[in-house]
Amino acid sequence: MSSHPTVEHISQWFIKPHLPPNDSKPICHLSPWDVLMLSIQYIQKGLLFLKPSPPHNPPFSIDSLLGRLKHSLSLTLLHFYPLTGRLVTARPPSYSVFVDCDNSEGARFIYAKLDMTVSDILSPIDVPAVVQSFFDHDRAVNHDGHSLPLLSVQVTELTDGVFIGCSMNHCLADGNSFWRFFSAWSEIFRAQGDNYGSDDVCIPISHPPIHNRWFPAGCVPPINLPFKHHEEFISRFEAPPLRERIFHFTAESIAKLKAKANQESNTTEISSFQSLSALVWRCITRARSPSRDQRTICSVAADNRSRMEPPLPEEYFGNSVSTVAAETTLGELLEHDLGWAAWKIHVAVANHNDKAVRELMKKWLESPTVFQPDRFFDPYGVMISSSPRFDMYGNEFGMGKAVGVRSGYANMFDGKVMSYPGREGGGRIDLEICLSPATMTALESDDEFVNSVSLQSVSAFGSV
Repeated sequence: MSSHPTVEHISQWFIKPHLPPNDSKPICHLSPWDVLMLSIQYIQKGLLFLKPSPPHNPPFSIDSLLGRLKHSLSLTLLHFYPLTGRLVTARPPSYSVFVDCDNSEGARFIYAKLDMTVSDILSPIDVPAVVQSFFDHDRAVNHDGHSLPLLSVQVTELTDGVFIGCSMNHCLADGNSFWRFFSAWSEIFRAQGDNYGSDDVCIPISHPPIHNRWFPAGCVPPINLPFKHHEEFISRFEAPPLRERIFHFTAESIAKLKAKANQESNTTEISSFQSLSALVWRCITRARSPSRDQRTICSVAADNRSRMEPPLPEEYFGNSVSTVAAETTLGELLEHDLGWAAWKIHVAVANHNDKAVRELMKKWLESPTVFQPDRFFDPYGVMISSSPRFDMYGNEFGMGKAVGVRSGYANMFDGKVMSYPGREGGGRIDLEICLSPATMTALESDDEFVNSVSLQSVSAFGSV
C-alpha cells in the first residue's frame, strides 16, 4: 500500500448554461478530422497556481473560488455549448457519430484535495505520478463520450496552491480550441468579478467560437462509417513505464539553434521551432541507440486553419490538425548535422498546404478509418504536439499567473513531446518529454542536448 498522499475527491457538480445558448443547434455533426479522434484519449491539460498569500484582500477562500469558477464556467458554456452534450451513434441504415447538445447532465465539475505543496509538484526531477490524478476521465477514449461528460473540470486544492485541470473530448476540440476555451473561461471569470450571483447575463468574449464544422467538397454530414459496432474501431492503449520531464529552453539557446540550423543548410527559412524539433529528434534517437539502418520518424502536429484556402478562422472550434512527418534512418540522421535534420522537418511542414490537406481528406473519404493509439507508438519515432503559441499563462483565475502547465496520462507514450510557452515568455519554450527510463537517462547525458537546455533543467542532474 502506497504511503504517498492521494487525491481525495470531495464533491462534484454538473454544470450547464443558465440561459439557452445563442444560436445553438440540438445536434453537432462531426467533421472527418473529428471522427478520426474517436479511439484517441481525451485532451488533459491544466494550470497550477499558488494561493494568494496574506495580506490579500479579500482573504483567499476555496469556497469563494469554487463558486466563481462554477458560475463563470456556466457562462462560458453559453458560448461553447457542444461541450455540455454527449456523443450519440445512429445505426442502420447508416453508422454515424454525432453530438447531442441537449440531452445530457452537462459538464462535470469536481473539487478534490491533496496534502502536498506546489513545490512537491514542481521541484522533483520527473513530473510526479500524482499529477495524473489531477484529471478526470483517466484512460478514457473519446468514444466513451457516449456516457461520460465531454468536458470535465477538476479543481484540486493543495496545501498552498490550486490546480485547475480540464479533460476535454478530443472529438470536439484540438489544442487550439482547447486553449481558446480556457482563455474564454478566464476572460469571463475576470469580467464577472465577485458578483457571480446573477444568472440572467451573457458576458461577451473577445473571440467567440465558430461552431460550423468544415467538411470537404462532396462530403455531406453525417459521415457514414463502414462499421457495425464500435468494437471494430475502438482500441485502448496502455503506455509502458515512462519517465516524464519538463525541459526549459531560453530564447537565446533557441536563437543559437536556429542560426546554426540555417547556416548549416545555407538557408534562412528554418524556424526556431523546427530547429528545436530537429535537436530533440536527433538526441532522442541517439539515446535509443538503434541500428544504423533503423527508420526513424519525427512527426509534428500542424494546425490546418491557416493552411486552407480560404483559411479557416482561428476561432474555428473543433479539430483542424494533421501530423506531418520527416523520415530517415538513424545512420543518416546522425551522420548529418542539425541543419540537415531541421531542413527535412521544414520541407515536411512547408509541403503541408491546402492541396495536401484536401488530398488527405479525399483519401480518407474513400476509406474512412479511425486513428489507433498504436499508430502513434513508434518505438523509434518522436511525436511533437501542442504549441508554444498557445496562450496558456495568460489565463488567470484570481490567483495571479500560473506557475506551471501540466498534462494528464492521456495520449502519452515513449517519444511523445509536448511543447509549451515558457512561463516568462519572450520566446522561451518548455518541452514535456516522455521516454522509457533507460532512454531518458541516456538523454540526460547527451552533450548536444544538455548544452542547449536551460540550467534550470540540467542542474537537476548535475550538468553545468
